[in-house]
Amino acid sequence: MSAVKINQICEDYIRRWAIRHLEKGRVVVLAAGTGNPFFTTDSAASLRGIEIGADAVFKATKVDGVYSADPRKHADAVFFEHLSYDDVLNKKLDVMDATAIVLCRDNHMPLRVFNITRAGALKRVVMGEAIGTLVG
Repeated sequence: MSAVKINQICEDYIRRWAIRHLEKGRVVVLAAGTGNPFFTTDSAASLRGIEIGADAVFKATKVDGVYSADPRKHADAVFFEHLSYDDVLNKKLDVMDATAIVLCRDNHMPLRVFNITRAGALKRVVMGEAIGTLVG
């Protein structure tokens, strides 16, 4: 489903239709952010997850989770298995933009950050395995 009209590829995002697809056991992929300027795809993921009543928002990245610094540039970067939303904001950790984090915080939406480049990572996180970092 897309926030921007591209009917040749997928149907428009309409909240109640997305929920209906989920009720029927279908997988729903949401594309094109919110369709509005000034909102990142991170904010869109948080917003859409909240709108459809998702259990969690998954942030797929190229690193194993949230670190104190970029582990590709800083060998001494510390990995965090669990963080609060306020920890992410106060420590200015580059997980997602602040709007996305605040949306999750204010709506009690758990956020799981994991490395999508690891074989089977998406399946593992969807199945509830505690990989990466849990923000909540």
